[in-house]
Amino acid sequence: MQPLLAAALYVCQTLGPHLLALPSHSLAKYVAPNVSGSNWRARIKEVIKGHIESGTPLELLPEFRINTRVSRGWSADDPLLTVNLNALAQEAGIRTFQAGWIAPLRPVIEQALGAVGVQAGWGKDAALVPRADGTGEVPWTLPLARAQDLHFLTEKVRTACLLVIAAVTGMRSSELMELPVDCALPPVAAGPGRLRYRLASRLIKGQPLGGKREEWVTGKEPHDAAILSAALLGEDSGQTHLYGRVTFKSRYKNFRNWVNGPEGQRLGLAPIPEDLVNLRRMRRTLAVELAHRPGGLLAAKIHLKHVSVATTEGYAALPGGAQGKFLAEMAEEEQERNKNLTLGVFRSFQNGIMPTGPGARDLIEFFTHVDGKLDDLTGGAPNTKGGDQEVINLLSRRAATLHLSTANYCWFIDPAKALCLKLAGTPGAKKPMAGMCDSSRCPQATHHPCHRPTWASSAENKKVFISSIGRGQKAEKTRLQADLERDLRVLAEIDAAASPVA
Repeated sequence: MQPLLAAALYVCQTLGPHLLALPSHSLAKYVAPNVSGSNWRARIKEVIKGHIESGTPLELLPEFRINTRVSRGWSADDPLLTVNLNALAQEAGIRTFQAGWIAPLRPVIEQALGAVGVQAGWGKDAALVPRADGTGEVPWTLPLARAQDLHFLTEKVRTACLLVIAAVTGMRSSELMELPVDCALPPVAAGPGRLRYRLASRLIKGQPLGGKREEWVTGKEPHDAAILSAALLGEDSGQTHLYGRVTFKSRYKNFRNWVNGPEGQRLGLAPIPEDLVNLRRMRRTLAVELAHRPGGLLAAKIHLKHVSVATTEGYAALPGGAQGKFLAEMAEEEQERNKNLTLGVFRSFQNGIMPTGPGARDLIEFFTHVDGKLDDLTGGAPNTKGGDQEVINLLSRRAATLHLSTANYCWFIDPAKALCLKLAGTPGAKKPMAGMCDSSRCPQATHHPCHRPTWASSAENKKVFISSIGRGQKAEKTRLQADLERDLRVLAEIDAAASPVA
């Protein structure tokens, strides 16, 4: 997922603006209809003379046109095989280079070919962009043939936009197909310095025929990708949908081959593994990744509610089937995360970095007990530590009680001791209430070095607030001063405990 998203974002954000800056007629030179071909010999010779005098190469014919010429009997050794003769005629104001003109003009065309050569008609002076791997700059594109190559690159950028939208929003294929060209709604202010980005589509699954209009709350990247993809269609495309019927399999395969090929290497893109990727797997990957965030299932519920507008309550309310499998995967991922976090705290304890907070003594006693058991397993050999699996086996029961909060770890062993449940008046609850947590007083909360930035930020904010309070707000200033002293005390405890004991 990482190299896939990295490549898609690089293409959208780095190559997309340059491609969008092209003039609308860049795919072909404009020639007015019904232009006379009279005096063609002199006019085309004048164009060829201009190429020689300016040193401008003749235009390269797209590869598929070269193959067409060979199939129609052109010799593979003909020096004019790769020259775009129509481009010469169009520069002279004539729509098409007639087949009968080749013989009389061959000598002067071959003379120009020997003098200036042949090169793709566009992109000779492409702007430099930073490589994706940060190792210098390269032209954002190599010289391109006007029709085939430029269309090919445009579709690669539009595919990258599709990948960003699908991966970050978790939309189903039916919802992606229903994206209108103007799906990117204007951002809405959601607070100081915050914008809410939305994509408009239609919800199809579980809805009557035709679905119903819905909006997906998302981030800036997919919002920008939708705008770019629509702009690349052009104003005269006639399309009403951004992508229409999505042939994801072939689109993704072509994009992966392009990233893993010479062009992707030139741009410094990391290769994308050839694993199975489809929209359903991307949606599931997004959901499973959310299990590693604080709150686990709650985070998945909130995120999927906003993005997919699906009834995520069904996952919890309907056991069995896909919902049961989803819940089981979420719980398994959460437990695996908790085991790894508990192991990390224990290893820090072994290195002399102690936890702090009201629950630190109980946790240190437990770790001391586990450390003693490890000594028994290793026979008391000096400088020997038990393997991670042995330690995880001993820590697993304690890891099952771990709940994450922004500023602390909650070891929810005994609900009767949980301060948040006492404050809420719900002593029989089976989970802590993170929104009412006061980890500086709860006997089951611990603080660790990873929580220091949160406490430091809280202390700095309180200092700013206190300095701005007027003299008439003594009660508020006293309350904030007490909270500040608590934050500073917690910070001092973390800093003192984070220094390994000699």
